[in-house]
Amino acid sequence: MSAPAPAPASASASAAPLQTIVFGIGEELFALPIAVVREILDHTNAFRVPNAPDWLIGLCDVRGLSVPLVDFRTCLGLPTVPPTVATRVLVVEAVTAADRPLVIGLVVDRVLDVSTWAAEAIEAVPDTGTAWHSRYVVSVLRREGGFVGLLDLRGVLDGMEAVLTQSTAPGASVVAT
Repeated sequence: MSAPAPAPASASASAAPLQTIVFGIGEELFALPIAVVREILDHTNAFRVPNAPDWLIGLCDVRGLSVPLVDFRTCLGLPTVPPTVATRVLVVEAVTAADRPLVIGLVVDRVLDVSTWAAEAIEAVPDTGTAWHSRYVVSVLRREGGFVGLLDLRGVLDGMEAVLTQSTAPGASVVAT
């Protein structure tokens, strides 16, 4: 289930710490709340779905469940790269607008660790003066040597939901959007 985004750093310091999975896409680091991540898998080849959008790699079997694999690089507007030994699949679960659980596999370049963040380390996304993909990054986490973008799974799935729910429905076909 999708966890609510944490409050910015201005929230009370007594707020519960936030646990996340930290992963890398290219040179950047991102995090998802641990509550939305079911498991982390090694990358495997997917069943290609005809006429699927670029970001939908295909389907894979996760313990008997057909799970759509999403190229997270493509979602962020980055070029695709071939999988490496470090490529991982974050199997995540969200709730659709129709209040139905949706399980997907987000393909990421690498998984770094599980981190716990104190309220003081969680900041609002700063105003950059340009268009920012704020539907993805909801907070900035301060880490020794840099920053980690905290993602909102709901924002990541916006616009993908119709295609993803079609791709996992029995007998359904996927159409490009």
